[in-house]
Amino acid sequence: MFYDLHIHSALSPCGDDSMTINNIINMAMIKELDLIAITDHNSLKQQTYLKQISHDKVQIIYGVELQTREEIHVLGYFREENRLPDMQKWIDQHLQVILNKPEFFGNQLIFNQNDEVISHEERLLLSSLDTSLEETVDAIHQHHGIVVLAHVLDKRYSVFENLGFIPPDLEIEGIEVKSDEQIDIVKKRTPYLKNIPFFRNSDAHQLIDISEPIHSMTQTQFEELWR
Repeated sequence: MFYDLHIHSALSPCGDDSMTINNIINMAMIKELDLIAITDHNSLKQQTYLKQISHDKVQIIYGVELQTREEIHVLGYFREENRLPDMQKWIDQHLQVILNKPEFFGNQLIFNQNDEVISHEERLLLSSLDTSLEETVDAIHQHHGIVVLAHVLDKRYSVFENLGFIPPDLEIEGIEVKSDEQIDIVKKRTPYLKNIPFFRNSDAHQLIDISEPIHSMTQTQFEELWR
């Protein structure tokens, strides 16, 4: 099945205002994707109507992109919607209280099932949590999620740029890269990580950037992530 598991809605200040839930799901259908995740910065508040809107259109999993104290981006994924409120409470407890400036950072919009704006997130979602990489990974697992390290070779907000390596004892379920060449680089740097899945996502902030049907996994591979 073709996937894109790193898409930002208009809740992320860096996301275009056209990134509504319906627009994202419809674009995923146009591009013939089978599985998607909306992964806004430090918030699960756009997930409420996701299952309702995606019904019979495209398969979804719930997601979030967390920024650790070291400014490392970590993708957390959840299969069960009932895990989200407690995870959101944990995020709220650890997100720095810095007010958003929409004119500078961008809007942080929350939509209902009709893509009507029902709320604005007041705190800046581009801030870091006050938790370490290890603490953030542990919190995702404690809330029955899985962890994928985001864009690990990027010059900003990546584990290699800000930490220099992937800790050998860090419990992760996957690594996000941008090319086959990056897979080779990561494997050479981390020979201690055996059989780790690699993911290629769009990190889309505009509708046009959502992935084409290029990157795929089998249903068995998907199920193995949750074991």
